[in-house]
Amino acid sequence: MKPKKEIKKVVFQSAEEMPTMPMSIGNMLWNKTGSWRNIRPEIRLEDCIQCGICWKFCPDMSIEIEAEWPVVNYDYCKGCGICAEECPAKCILMVEERK
Repeated sequence: MKPKKEIKKVVFQSAEEMPTMPMSIGNMLWNKTGSWRNIRPEIRLEDCIQCGICWKFCPDMSIEIEAEWPVVNYDYCKGCGICAEECPAKCILMVEERK
């Protein structure tokens, strides 16, 4: 796995410093949102054709490519299922979350 870059957390000192409308500020690495999903993708690597489409379509950037293979980062995956739907090899299964 590649080492993560150092990330600065954006902190507002007052309400006046805050933006006037919703916008993405800082880095989503501070916002680990995977803990509330109820289904999760599992990739059958033996059926994967390494096309990268799951990585391309993931809205949360929770699929990383490591040694040319897709790997799901469950800290950020919300379980939306877009990767499984878009996969041409149908090697991504959405399974019930195990806690």
